[in-house]
Amino acid sequence: MMRGVGNCIVLLLLALPAAATIYDLPQDGEDVVGVISSVTATYDDTLVDIARRHGLGYQDIVRANPDVNVWLPGEGTEVVLPTRFVLPPGPRTGLILNLAEYRMYYFPEPKAGETAKVHTYPMSIGRMDWETPLGRTKIVAMARNPAWYPPQSVRDEHAADGDPLPRIVPPGPANPLGSRALRLGIPGYLIHGTNRPAGVGMRVSHGCIRMFPEDIEFLFEHVRVNTVVRIIDVPVKIGWEGEALVVEVHPLLEIPQPLVAASLQQIEELDADVEIPAVESVSKDPLTHVTEQFVAVTAERAGQLDWDLIEALVERSDGIPEVVGVSIAGASIKNAATSAASE
Repeated sequence: MMRGVGNCIVLLLLALPAAATIYDLPQDGEDVVGVISSVTATYDDTLVDIARRHGLGYQDIVRANPDVNVWLPGEGTEVVLPTRFVLPPGPRTGLILNLAEYRMYYFPEPKAGETAKVHTYPMSIGRMDWETPLGRTKIVAMARNPAWYPPQSVRDEHAADGDPLPRIVPPGPANPLGSRALRLGIPGYLIHGTNRPAGVGMRVSHGCIRMFPEDIEFLFEHVRVNTVVRIIDVPVKIGWEGEALVVEVHPLLEIPQPLVAASLQQIEELDADVEIPAVESVSKDPLTHVTEQFVAVTAERAGQLDWDLIEALVERSDGIPEVVGVSIAGASIKNAATSAASE
C-alpha cells in the first residue's frame, strides 16, 4: 500500500511544471551549460506539456522535434529536450533577455562561499506589430497580483475585434499579467506572468515579456528593484566548451526589433511617463551573425571553424548547440577556416 502511495507521489511530481532551470555558472573561458536529453511521450501528452515540465517554451520544443505532432505526439514517441545552452554574450550579471532565442538568463550575485549560478527560462516576446524594444534598462518596480491598465492602443485593438476591455482589469484569472509583474525602466514594458501559459515561447505579446506562472513567481523571489536588464537579439551564439567551439543558431526574427535610444543613466533620470525614442535595428544575414560572434569569442583565444558544418547548422536553425570548431591548439578539423575573414 505504501509503495503505491509513493508511486502516486512520484507521478504527481513528474506531472507538475518545473519552477526553474538552474545551472552552475561555468568557470571563466567556458560558455556552455546543460545537456541534450529526451523523454518518452505518454498517450495524453502534448509537446507544450512536455516543454513546460522541462523549462522549455513552444519554439524550443517544436524546432527540436520538427517531425512530431505538437498536440498529439503519440504514446511512446521519443521527444528531444533541447536543454543545452550557449550562454549569451556580454557581462554575466542581472537579467539578459535574448529575443531571438525566446529565452531569459538570470545571473544572481553569489553569496560568499557559494558557487555562482545561472537561471534560465523560456519567454514570450512582442509580436510583429508590437515589437519588444532592445536596450539596457533595469527593474524599477515589482508587484504581486497586479491590476492591468491596458493602454489605449490595446483597448482600441480589442474594441475593433469586438472584445472591449475595461480601463482596469483587476487581479484574477482574467488578468493577462498573471500573479507577478516586474516593471522595466522602459515605460510601458513589463516582465510578467500569464493566464495563457501555452503561449510561452511564442511571439504573441504586446511587447512585454511573458513567463510561465511558476517561473515568474520563482524569479520574483530572487530579483530586486534596480536589477539591470539587457534586452538583446542574438540569433547566433558561439562559445567555448573545453577546446571545442560550440555554436547555437536560432531563426532570425522576421522584423528587427527597435533599439531603445537611451542609456541606463538616461532611463534613471526620465520620468516614468516620458516616452523613450527608439531607432531601428539592422537586419543581418545569419552568416554575418556567425562572423561577428566568432570574432568576439576568439579575441583572446584563437580558434577555427568548419564552415561546412556552420552552413548546415544555419540551415537547420533549430537552437540545438553543436561543436563546429576547435581551438588552434586543439585537434584539427576538416575544412576549417582559421579566421572568419578567410571565408
